[in-house]
Amino acid sequence: MNSQQIYNSFRTLTSKEIKRILRIWTQTLLPPVVTQSLYFVIFGSFIGSRVGLIDGIPYMAFIIPGLVMMAVINASFSNVVSSFFTSKFTKDIQEIQVSPTPNWVIVFGFVTGGVFRGLLVGLIVFLVSFFFVKPQIQNPLIITLFVFLTSMVFSLGGLINGIFAEKFDDVQIFPTFVLIPLTYLGGVFYSINQLPQVWQIVSKLNPILYMVNGFRYGFYGVSDVSVWYSFLILLAFTVSLAVLAQILLNRGVGMRT
Repeated sequence: MNSQQIYNSFRTLTSKEIKRILRIWTQTLLPPVVTQSLYFVIFGSFIGSRVGLIDGIPYMAFIIPGLVMMAVINASFSNVVSSFFTSKFTKDIQEIQVSPTPNWVIVFGFVTGGVFRGLLVGLIVFLVSFFFVKPQIQNPLIITLFVFLTSMVFSLGGLINGIFAEKFDDVQIFPTFVLIPLTYLGGVFYSINQLPQVWQIVSKLNPILYMVNGFRYGFYGVSDVSVWYSFLILLAFTVSLAVLAQILLNRGVGMRT
């Protein structure tokens, strides 16, 4: 395929994904906004008034970056895993693979849809947060970098989950038993400096901790871990998962049913 044909294939895939997201917005955009709004009310307003300050930041303001990142993670992952598995279940993906479209275009076509939904949901949740408190923004570049790479990582993760999934139940196993616990233990609602030393060490094994703290640093200039180390971890995950997804598609893993 020449560059124009590759572009047309990529545009077609991404256009299909984006139109699907916007067409069923009551399923793709509204639920995470409602859920995160409840977190703002329960954890921010009710519990936050009792917690006070964390690292000199009011508790409501402290949890905003974590809640936005949580929404981005869940939206990016769920969009790609459900979309890819559905395409595999209906044999659409096999039709794309027998065309001249390179597998890397397929990977980034689906991932772009996940990134779009993740960023859009994150933006809406961030705007909703202004009804509760006005967050600071110290470094827009770091905010943009971390939210984009995080949505990339979990879009790729969703794609890999979709590749291995053999039935609809498999789509929910990883989010339920791995993703959600890691997110809640990733420093969304607290600083790990408040934990005993042993639990601080355990928490640093959680990659989501680095994503949340890097994102929070862009708002308030505070982080429990090195921001540059967090960036390198994110970059390593992005590259590794992209290569893995490409290898799995090249080998036809999960495609031959």
